[in-house]
Amino acid sequence: MQIEGKVWRYGDNIDTDVIIPARYLNTFDPAELAKHCMVDIDENFAKNVKAGDIIVGGKNFGCGSSREHAPVAIKASGVPVVIAASFARIFYRNGINIGLPLLEIGNDVEKISANDILKIDTATGTIENLTTGDKFKSQPLPGFVQEIAKAGGLINYIKNSDFK
Repeated sequence: MQIEGKVWRYGDNIDTDVIIPARYLNTFDPAELAKHCMVDIDENFAKNVKAGDIIVGGKNFGCGSSREHAPVAIKASGVPVVIAASFARIFYRNGINIGLPLLEIGNDVEKISANDILKIDTATGTIENLTTGDKFKSQPLPGFVQEIAKAGGLINYIKNSDFK
């Protein structure tokens, strides 16, 4: 999957309570969750994020509770991929389950700033910062994870597969 978009940059230890605050968990409607995504850390995100924009975080992105609402809120905001130094494991799995690609690039994340424009190929793990010219490499998403993302999540992937 080829993606190009503007960066929304966040730091280390962005937890699921910041991604989607608990007071908005009375729904699982993705569009409603998107309206409140990142509101406690960035009141401008939900109002100004555009489809195709990219979230870049630091270490341990998605830590905290294991709620699936957090990656759902991000994806419903139009963000097609999240890049971070590292991800909390449960958040990583939840991202895969809902079809949100997550790419880890370690300390290279420090070379990416808010409003940079990135070009990403999730199949190869290649990330190019079109603003600075820097190039980064993450572990490419395994083929089956790319298929889950292409299907829109694990449930759709299973519904459309041969192993029903």
